[in-house]
Amino acid sequence: MAVTIRPATVADAPGLAHVHVISWRETYAGLMPPDFLDRMTSDDMRARREASWQRTTQDALEHVWVAVQGGQVVAFASAGPPRDHPGHDAELTTLYCLQAAQGHGTGRALLGAVAQAVADSGAWTLALWVLDVNPTRQWYARQGAREAGSKTDGPLTEIRMVWEDLTPLLLPVP
Repeated sequence: MAVTIRPATVADAPGLAHVHVISWRETYAGLMPPDFLDRMTSDDMRARREASWQRTTQDALEHVWVAVQGGQVVAFASAGPPRDHPGHDAELTTLYCLQAAQGHGTGRALLGAVAQAVADSGAWTLALWVLDVNPTRQWYARQGAREAGSKTDGPLTEIRMVWEDLTPLLLPVP
């Protein structure tokens, strides 16, 4: 079944929250402390994420794109102003894809759409934080990102990945 990549709307908030919570469970099981993962994927957290995605899409706080298959959100990505990436124009704040939707170019298409959106807003560099043990770290490297520092918060270490030029990521926006 074909996947459609498009800008997210307020109506996508429940799907965004669902993918956010489920992909955390799928990706971080065994990589994060179980009690922390339980809190981050609870029903309460899903409701909080849905409210946050409603605000983000309604107020256009970030560029948010979804991948929809069979009428359901199966992946999403978002980017906006950098929170703690000095010298970079934008931050990739999220890119989550359900395991069942991985391996078909969906993540790459979302990354390209978000990169195009931030470039259209005048940004030409992009950074993100990724958990050091997250296999997605190597995926970002294959997409052209390079490692540029780290930070540790308790038992978790994150690696900053950066693109100094978005040109190779840019794809035609649907």
